[in-house]
Parts: sequence; structure tokens; C-alpha cells
Amino acid sequence: MILNVKTSVGQYDIVINRGVLKGLKEYLNLDRKVLIVTDSGVPESYAKTVLAECGEGYIYTFSQGEESKNFDTYQAILSQLVSNGFTRSDCVVAVGGGVVGDMAGFAAATYMRGIDFYNIPTTVLSQVDSSIGGKVAIDFCGIKNIVGAFYPPKAVIIDPDTLNTLPKRQISNGLCEAVKMAATFDSELFEHFENNELDIDYIIEQSLKIKRQVVEADEKEQGIRKVLNFGHTVGHAIESENFGELYHGECVALGMLYFCSEEVKARLENVLKALNLPTKCEIDADEIIEIISHDKKKSGDLISVIWVEKIGSFEIRKMTLSELKEVIIK
Repeated sequence: MILNVKTSVGQYDIVINRGVLKGLKEYLNLDRKVLIVTDSGVPESYAKTVLAECGEGYIYTFSQGEESKNFDTYQAILSQLVSNGFTRSDCVVAVGGGVVGDMAGFAAATYMRGIDFYNIPTTVLSQVDSSIGGKVAIDFCGIKNIVGAFYPPKAVIIDPDTLNTLPKRQISNGLCEAVKMAATFDSELFEHFENNELDIDYIIEQSLKIKRQVVEADEKEQGIRKVLNFGHTVGHAIESENFGELYHGECVALGMLYFCSEEVKARLENVLKALNLPTKCEIDADEIIEIISHDKKKSGDLISVIWVEKIGSFEIRKMTLSELKEVIIK
């Protein structure tokens, strides 16, 4: 299957096909210098499979984890580009999860004011969510994604076979983002989760169709795209406070439970528990609010949060930090 995404600077395809990793030349221009960026948690065979398709390819691997999403790793990727003589006609390929996509994409967005970038996500989370939409960023001063850009990839290649090597916790971590989109946009998809119908190909396809619709309508997150942040306001803060002990999707799972009706909360908890995702976590409300005060969604004294009253729908509410704190400690 191929889904086309339209952006303000053009369009790109999302190719979804089992086994496609071994036939990339059909979809990507790799007959040039290619820097393949990956991390230590991704099987080496994936990057090597991509390398075999390249005219002149190089692999750069950094340490797995959110703690690597920083200026040091960013600088190391840029150094690889400079030392190997990359020009504006060359490209960067991300092979891995969301951290890899962010690092590779941000480096591509800024090297020589922008070179081509392809994304090959290999985790559930990145396949259903972060690989499309063009948001690339790094963490700074303990604040998640505070430095970044909107930089769409030239193409996204999704091979569900790459999920076969993932541990169960990572699969659940990624499925949380699909649950988030189902809760806000698609009650039928949410019922699939409630019925424990975990057809991963179907979930990837439906999730990407939702996200494509949203990012095409609101590329720079000025309106409806904010809905994709359901669970992220508190979730990102929990993620920052826990220093990597909880995965991103696990933090989003917790974050969703603060901003919904009691009916939705009960249904969400059942789904999250079935996916082995957390529904409770000890947090320091003051520390969480301090982190949220630096959130990109904050405008003046107000921050936009997504509230779900009924599954498949949403409201965008503006709250002060003091109002947010009341919600957290309730």
C-alpha cells in the first residue's frame, strides 16, 4: 500500500509493505552518497540491508535511548556528513525508532540548510505515528523536543516485518500512540483494541490514515494537529521527570488518563491494562508543572490541552498552569 501525504513544500509517499526493506531502490533515490543513521538497539542487519542498496553508503550508529537525543549526537552526525564530503545532492536515511528519526531528520534539515531525508521506522511507535508529519527535534536543558524544525521526509518506508525483533514492551509502547488516535478520532479502531483485535497491519494503516488527514489539514500545528498531543502534555513531563525509566508511549498512556471523562477513563484503563501499559505512577505535581511551563504548546499564561469526553471525539481546552495542577492532583 502507498499513502501520499501533501505538504506546503510538496508531497511524499508512505510505502507500507512487508519485505519492502529489501527493495528500496524502487522507491528511493540511493544512487548517491547516503548516510544511514541508526542506534545500538536496532538490529545491524537492517542498516546493512539499506547499505547494500546504496551507491556510496555510510552507517553511523549512536547509543540507544532518549538520552542520546542531544547536541552531542547531532554534532556527531553532522561531522559524519562533513568528513565524508556530503553535498546538497546527497541524503540521510533514518533506520530505527522515533529518536533515530528525530536525530537524522534534524541533521538533514540543518546540514547545508537542508538535504534529502528518508525515514525507515522500525518500531511500532514510529510506524504508526512519529515517522510522518515532518516534526524533527532534539532535547535540550532537560526539555523534550525544545529545539527542532518542521522538515518533511522525501519518503517513508514501513516494513512491518521489522517489528518481529521487538520485545513485547516496545510493541505495547508503540500501540499506545494508536490508542491515542483511536480515542480522539476513530471509535471503531478503539473497539478493535477493546476486543483485543491486534492486527498490526490494520492498526498501522488506520493510524497513518488518521495522522495523514490531520497533518495535511494543519502542517505546522496551529489548530487540529494539536489533537495528536492527547496525553502528551503531562506525558512528556512524566517522561522528563523519570529520566528514561518509562518509555514515551508508557508516559502518554499515563498522560491520557488525566484529560478525559470518567467513562472514557474506565475504557482507556481497560485497554491500557490489556496492553500491559501503566495506568498509575507516582509523580511530583510541582515538578510536573515546572516542566510543563516550558512546553511548546504554552502561549502566554495558557496551555492547550486535549480533552476526550466521548471515544472518537475531542475538545481543545485552554488551561492555566494552576488549573492544570488541580487536574493532576485530583
